[in-house]
Amino acid sequence: MLATAFAPWLTRHGIHYGWVMVALTFLTTICSSAAVSLTGVLLVPMTQEFNWSKGDVSAAMGLLFVLFAGTAPFAGALILKYGQRRMVVVAATMVTVALLGTTFASARWHVLISLGLILGIAAGLGAMALNATVANRWFVQRRGLAMGILTASFAAGQLSFMPTAAWLATTYGWRSAVVPAIAGAAVCAVLNLLFARDWPADIGLAPYGEAQVQRPPAVSAANAVNLSFAVLREAAATRVFWVLAGTFFICGLSTAGLVSTHFIPFCGDNGVVAVAAASYLAMMGVFNFAGTICSGWLSDRFDNRKLLAWYYGLRGLSLMWLPFSSFDFYSLSLFAIFFGLDFVATVPPTAKLAAQHFGAAKAPIVIGWVFACHQLGGALSAYTGGLSRDAWSTYMPVFIAIGAACLVASMAIFAVRDIRASAARSAA
Repeated sequence: MLATAFAPWLTRHGIHYGWVMVALTFLTTICSSAAVSLTGVLLVPMTQEFNWSKGDVSAAMGLLFVLFAGTAPFAGALILKYGQRRMVVVAATMVTVALLGTTFASARWHVLISLGLILGIAAGLGAMALNATVANRWFVQRRGLAMGILTASFAAGQLSFMPTAAWLATTYGWRSAVVPAIAGAAVCAVLNLLFARDWPADIGLAPYGEAQVQRPPAVSAANAVNLSFAVLREAAATRVFWVLAGTFFICGLSTAGLVSTHFIPFCGDNGVVAVAAASYLAMMGVFNFAGTICSGWLSDRFDNRKLLAWYYGLRGLSLMWLPFSSFDFYSLSLFAIFFGLDFVATVPPTAKLAAQHFGAAKAPIVIGWVFACHQLGGALSAYTGGLSRDAWSTYMPVFIAIGAACLVASMAIFAVRDIRASAARSAA
């Protein structure tokens, strides 16, 4: 196979194959999240063509996020049972089928099946569990850097395809806007089939930073699923879990469901054409990449509760400010830079707090359930954002309400105990 032949060549040139896996996963995550982000471009033109309400199309988007949330906690168990490469190929193929099906949609239920059902399940299969799997299996050293890069790719993908998709939708119709994402998902399926491997040992390598080849552990996939529920039951008995889950619910409420889905229509209501609005989302993607990596660096050095309080507080103020801005170049650029730096900056501190309170072994599973709450928040704001626009002919109430929720999250995070400070006092 190509991976078996390619890995020794890279090793001779001082490159570990783990970085190839990071590159493949980075590209796959970008294409998957770009497919999810298309909903923000398709919302207006689909309602105009079929004479549907925004609530009709938002229902499919809400279903997408619900299934995203419902699939994500079990993605790790499915990867364990069927293999990472196989599950990524299946997920990328499902994305391709979902987007192709959308181009043939002519009724509301068609959109519910394609964008809601199929794309929602596919997105859940390729969420944080995939990123964590690659970082943990292929790296001992530089694991944090690998995870930071892959985390940044999630929001970067949501935002990077938007200008091209918006231009295609405006110039050639909304069906043409789906073509780049279809091509990207298909290419990812082929590349993973040819080059991806489940474990470093599959090509005779040790993880990066490790001297000895480690054989894959023999773990029952059924036990992994049971373990997922067992950890949930244990975590749900603690206040920490509910604080992290609640604040991450608000994180999804304020990002994927609100800004990714409704920012372009909101700009349209204020005289900003779709292509220009999408360019501001792309700007968010650029600053998101820098902000997420910087947040990871900060989370190793400062109280993660204080970081999250700043992130949620500043995000809330920015969302409440946007409806009262002039929607000109300067105000939207300011919002894009500010919101982009904060877009998924909450992930590293949340993951660090989970590791501190639940341990390295259980934290990834806890994060899977917390991430499900994030996507449920996205589902709620994706749907209610459309309902708000239909009911009041403006997005202002929903932006202000969700901004206020972010301010609540910035205060609620201090209900989590600072373990590092407690440990320091004990040592003294």
